[in-house]
Order: sequence, then C-alpha cells, then structure tokens
Amino acid sequence: MSLPVPGLEFLAHVEVELGELLDLGTTDAGHRRIVPIVGGTVTGERFSGVVVPGGADWQVVQDDGAVVVDTRYTLRADDGPLVHIRTAGVRAGPPEVLAALARGEDVDPSTYYFRVAATFETSAPQYRWMTRVLTVATARRAPSAVVYDAYTVG
Repeated sequence: MSLPVPGLEFLAHVEVELGELLDLGTTDAGHRRIVPIVGGTVTGERFSGVVVPGGADWQVVQDDGAVVVDTRYTLRADDGPLVHIRTAGVRAGPPEVLAALARGEDVDPSTYYFRVAATFETSAPQYRWMTRVLTVATARRAPSAVVYDAYTVG
C-alpha cells in the first residue's frame, strides 16, 4: 500500500509590517536581533485578517550572514477571533545579497532562500482547522516588511 504524496494548498498572502530593528550584539545564543512587528494584513479564501501590533521576530544571525527566524505574533480574523501564529525558518544566500538585505534594499527573492514553517493557536471553533495542519511559506524581505505566501501541506 503506497502512502499519499503531499501537496500544497494556498492558505494566505501575508504582509507583516516591521518596526525598528533592535541589535543586541553577540550574546550566548549568537548575534541576537529583535525586530518588532507593528501591523500587517493576511488575505486568503479561508482566513483573512490583520496582524495585531506587539509581536516580534527574535532572530539569530549566523557567522555567514544567514538569519534564523523565530517569530511570535497575533492575527485578528476579519470576523473578530484572535489567532496566535509562530513561525520558524531561515533566510540564507550569497554574502552580497544578504548584505544588501541588511542595508534595507529591496532584493529579488529568487536570489536568496527564505522559508518558514508556521503553527497556529486559537480558541475560535471556525479556525480550529488551522491548528491541525502543517503550514509552510516562501518569503521575501522588503525594506520595512516581510511578505510571504503560506501553504498547507496536504
């Protein structure tokens, strides 16, 4: 008996607006940066809403410039319920591309690798299904935002 081959189903287009980067320097965990999340939008057929200000990305920058992403923030669905989202991932690429991103330039996302996995938590019955699927996304770093398309793994 063969196993099903997983596929991807579009979940939503997400634009996360970012505040001023806080650079803690090199800590015991590595080069730590915290990027506040100040707003944004989520647009999809099964879930749409806004990004609630107050979350952040607790990044660790590797020696080669790659960034390990660890975000936690809140979404408010268009119909009112709150959904907690957490993403984990990596942004990596050639040194000159990562340097351009670090300077705040808008870089073609095909020139670097930026992928995240997302998990959700909510008490809203109509969005409980989001807590029962695996979600992956391909992303790009804009000058003042992170933009990504999220997909559920079927």
